[in-house]
Amino acid sequence: MSKMATIAADVDKKRVLCRISLKVLRDKFDASEEDPMQSIYQHRMTIEEAARKLIEYGAYEEDGSILIQARDL
Repeated sequence: MSKMATIAADVDKKRVLCRISLKVLRDKFDASEEDPMQSIYQHRMTIEEAARKLIEYGAYEEDGSILIQARDL
């Protein structure tokens, strides 16, 4: 399994984990492997918008998380 960065969203007073792979962060935002969260901070609005849309569509994984893929950004 690839390395993932995780951010949290609040949905109806519940925490939803939103995951994005390091590969997607590298491909889309040229993230470094040493500090992928820096890329999350720099592109926060884009990533949050993708997460919001996936949540609205109900695109939850079996574990209740959201997986943000390259096509979502």
